[in-house]
Amino acid sequence: MMGETKAVPLEQAELSLVLGAKNAGALEKAFGYTTVGQFLWHFPRRYVDVGELTPIAELPFDEHVTVVAQVTNVSQRQMHSRRGFIFEVTVSDELDRNGQELKMTFFNGYQARQDLQVGTIAMFSGKVGWYQDHLQLSQPDYAILDTVAEADPRPIPIYPASAKMPNKKIRDLLSLLIDEMTEEQLPEFLPEQLLAKHRYPRRAKAYLDRHHPREIKHAYIARQRFAFEEAFMLQLSLAERNRAVGSQPAIARKPVKGKLAEKFDSRLPFTLTDDQIEVGREISADLLNAHPMHRLLQGEVGSGKTVVALRAILQVIDSGGQAALLAPTEVLAAQHYSSIKKMLGDLAEPGLFGEGEGTGVALLTGSAKTAQRRQALLGIASGETGLIIGTHALLGEHVRFAELGLVVIDEQHRFGVEQRDALRAKGEENVPHTLVMTATPIPRTVAMTVFGDLDTSTIKKLPAGRAPISTHIVPMQLTGYRDRLFSRIREEVAKGHQVYVVCPRISETAAEQGILVATAEDGANQTMSVEAMFELLSSMPSFDGVRLEALHSQLDSQDKQEIMDEFADGQIDVLVSTTVIEVGVDVHNATLMVIMDAERFGISQLHQLRGRVGRGGLPGTCLLTTWLDADHQSVNRLRTIESTLDGFELAEADLAERKEGNILGVQQSGSRSTLRELSIIKDRGLIESARDDVQELMKQGAWATKYPELFAVAESWIDQSTREFLNKN
Repeated sequence: MMGETKAVPLEQAELSLVLGAKNAGALEKAFGYTTVGQFLWHFPRRYVDVGELTPIAELPFDEHVTVVAQVTNVSQRQMHSRRGFIFEVTVSDELDRNGQELKMTFFNGYQARQDLQVGTIAMFSGKVGWYQDHLQLSQPDYAILDTVAEADPRPIPIYPASAKMPNKKIRDLLSLLIDEMTEEQLPEFLPEQLLAKHRYPRRAKAYLDRHHPREIKHAYIARQRFAFEEAFMLQLSLAERNRAVGSQPAIARKPVKGKLAEKFDSRLPFTLTDDQIEVGREISADLLNAHPMHRLLQGEVGSGKTVVALRAILQVIDSGGQAALLAPTEVLAAQHYSSIKKMLGDLAEPGLFGEGEGTGVALLTGSAKTAQRRQALLGIASGETGLIIGTHALLGEHVRFAELGLVVIDEQHRFGVEQRDALRAKGEENVPHTLVMTATPIPRTVAMTVFGDLDTSTIKKLPAGRAPISTHIVPMQLTGYRDRLFSRIREEVAKGHQVYVVCPRISETAAEQGILVATAEDGANQTMSVEAMFELLSSMPSFDGVRLEALHSQLDSQDKQEIMDEFADGQIDVLVSTTVIEVGVDVHNATLMVIMDAERFGISQLHQLRGRVGRGGLPGTCLLTTWLDADHQSVNRLRTIESTLDGFELAEADLAERKEGNILGVQQSGSRSTLRELSIIKDRGLIESARDDVQELMKQGAWATKYPELFAVAESWIDQSTREFLNKN
């Protein structure tokens, strides 16, 4: 049967041709695999080393042990305190003539009940505990063995398994492939010098060591090789994509003396930071090229990214082009429109297009009235409007540009790939330059892995006038702290300042009606809603005369904008809101941010919210409230926020907490690009090494001709859905 697969590489062969239709069907049902390559990449999650075996008679209490034993008795009983059952297994030591016995328990052990029948020999691994005057293993890992001899001498791989595809079945099926793991069937494609440089095994040997290692150390070396392979192929794909983008045509946008950009710089009421000047130079230099700029601009909340982007926009307008600024929400789009108009002053009053007397700045959102929308569209089409700011409404088919030269995308993670690509496509014959901005710091490994094809600029230093923000955790289960929280809000208003109060949701359920402030005894798990907090503050005598308002996503666009305008104008003292104010809202008189049930938010989100205060030279304060006990794991996240204002340090902590998930963002497509061995948390050095290796490869030129095997794999390594993702990202 194996001979039938010689026409194609083993990894591409259909499982049914190699393992038979029945086994192939079971693997497809359990894991979705249809090819040998997919099954070979079903790597063990860990190994049990037979050198770790301990006789049952010598088991040490409270330590992790591994034993080989035979099942002598099984029983099942219902749990008393909760639903479910306990499956109990008694085993006899197979490596000890005295046949010492040991009990094991499995809570709701459906799989164990199926696998562990009387007479079954298995390797068990777990922590030794004490129950009813005897030692036991609770919820141990196990691997079914055919014989005791199977445990000697190689480590036993423990695979991700399912009820109908247990570990032993996986090992048995993989054993059918092991003899075929030859250089001929699994040809190497990584350049030989890379394997030698990093001391990685060749591909066939790596598969063998991963699934059937002689020693555990060999398995982990093989794991490194496959993780490097993924990192290298991804970096190569990004590098090729970057090269392809660089070959597309774009109009060079040269600075023009005496026009808008120079006038704007001469009127700036503040001095740009060194970071802003340096990043501005990088972007300006990119715009001089006849191929499209593709740059990521990241910086802390309030670091001055908008003014840097505006200087680039004016350089493009001066050269006869137009710019579009795409924002994720109408609130943020309106905020950009207002702040940019204010920064430009009379430079935002259009004269004759191209004469340098000023340029039109327009706002286009989904809620725009017909007349406003028509006027904006005419200005864009005629070229009188040099800068159009808007939401997804900019993507509409009726939006036509006279000459789109620059696309600025704010908070890029809020947009789908198709939306970003649709706006760039409006450049028609010439691809517009693209500047992607984010106030969410991106860990270096993520930037290299996801945005490896983007040139990255970073603004780290905050402009002068940005006051420090102090952050404190407020334990709400303590009455004194609860009372002080409301006093603190009132005191800030009395000083003439403004306050944000952010809640994790809009309203409470019917069952929670009336629960406005929880106590440690009842309702401590209830989360505070915008409606409940607004009602609570409105009912408190100490807040008489305080101008309160609520803001959330269920309000219509006009109401939301009116509320934000009133808050910005100082007509509202306390704004109770959801995270709709997370990005871009800029109110200089706001000095206090209160975040209710702060543990409900992620690290990066809390950092973004905190950045809404202290923006006008006045010291800012952020209060993180929680009902959780001080030793609760989620409170550690709040302590991380409390301890530092460094967004990049927090981004690393956020990544470690969330895990990386599918960093390419295409998991729902079933794509091959879901990274299976590579971890952007654990493999930072490996990713950097792969990127350096790819850069060296690209310098050689004509690498595809020099390494045809690598080129062939690079062409097929990512499927079409992922190729489209990388092309549009």
